[in-house]
Amino acid sequence: MNEPAKHETPQIDLLIADDDADFRGTVARRFRRRGCNVQEAQSGIEALELLNKRNFDVALLDMMMPGMSGVEVLDRLAADSRNVEVILLTAQGTVDSAVKAMKLGAYDYLTKPFPLAELEILIEKAWERSRLAKENRQLKAVLERGQSDPVILGQSEAMRGVFRLIDRVAASDKPVLIQGESGTGKELAARAIHRKGARGHRPLVIVNCAALPEQLLESELFGHEKGSFTGATVAKQGLFEIADDATLFIDEIGEMPPAMQAKLLRVLQDGSMRRVGSLREYRVNVRLITATNRNLVEEVRAGRFREDLYYRINTVQIDLPPLRERRGDIRLFVEKFLGPGWQVAPDAMEKLENYRWPGNIRQLINAIERAKILADDQVIITADLPAELNAPAEPTGVPADTSSVDDLKSLQKSKVIEILERVHGNKTRAARLLGVTRRSLYRLLERYGLDDEGSDDRQA
Repeated sequence: MNEPAKHETPQIDLLIADDDADFRGTVARRFRRRGCNVQEAQSGIEALELLNKRNFDVALLDMMMPGMSGVEVLDRLAADSRNVEVILLTAQGTVDSAVKAMKLGAYDYLTKPFPLAELEILIEKAWERSRLAKENRQLKAVLERGQSDPVILGQSEAMRGVFRLIDRVAASDKPVLIQGESGTGKELAARAIHRKGARGHRPLVIVNCAALPEQLLESELFGHEKGSFTGATVAKQGLFEIADDATLFIDEIGEMPPAMQAKLLRVLQDGSMRRVGSLREYRVNVRLITATNRNLVEEVRAGRFREDLYYRINTVQIDLPPLRERRGDIRLFVEKFLGPGWQVAPDAMEKLENYRWPGNIRQLINAIERAKILADDQVIITADLPAELNAPAEPTGVPADTSSVDDLKSLQKSKVIEILERVHGNKTRAARLLGVTRRSLYRLLERYGLDDEGSDDRQA
């Protein structure tokens, strides 16, 4: 059993189950020297117990073991739809045993005795198939979540500094914390870090802590087993499993409940986790990016965020500037969101560039979408902009009251009719697009003699 001089096996989670202690020890030592995570079992029952406790990439099972054979273990794995590639070892080498093993889902089998170099090649091929199957599951999960991959924009000096920092942290696998006001593009920054990094060819998995109650957040992050809680009719992978060897982006981490913070800390400490309702341990290798619009230092001082978790997620911090500190980028955003063929009158562009944008880029996008609906001949004028942009500047950046009588005067009868037709008479949606309250819209309809127009606000 001569070993090849220079050949490194990938880091594989490998289970070796064989009742021959000498053989098992020889194989285990060889693969440990090559950086594999190896667990040993001396019987089929012990192998199944280990497989129930944690995930393996490849399992090497002897076909003839006391108590439970390798084929019986394989049969149990197939029944549970377990994601592990199995190689069976047999001393008989009969065609019947090989056919039975392959029908049950074994990757391949070897007849003893065999060169260890041959086993090494076979295990690497099985691991490669396991890795590709995992990537397919990851991509399927990401596609089902309907994620796109837009590009972060900016030419201002403030954003050039952000881009330089993104380029530096992307090359590392260390956790990154992105801080910034709501609407500043934290998710886009996370996508840029992921795309430029070594895991950029793999999925970016995203979850928003503020969008889910605690129990659903735990299930979303760690997965759950069938029957673990009311409504858990099937087992489900968590996002940590989906993001294994890829990147997980946790948005609004400042909203994470304390109990969940403790569970997240454990994953970051040793890479181990369990699904809700399961005793089986999963090991994951995830690049973590988090984001928040809160000041986490103040949250730590107030006792709402764990200090040890803060230092775990904050190896590198990126602070995204608000739009009011990057006014040089506003024209760039306007041209991007308007698209080809559109123009903005100079006084309207001045309004856009001088407004404080408390809602940042998200608010700017909303304003442009509204203006496109109201504009004539693909030219944006000041009357097409939201009322708060035409109001006197607020020192605190708080938008003006869009329901004031002066604001309503700028909405001509033709515009109101046009919007109502576009939304099929739905007054709630029409008011939202016009930038007024529904009560104000009713006053407009009454003024213009349109109060008898049909609507169905139940579709809002």
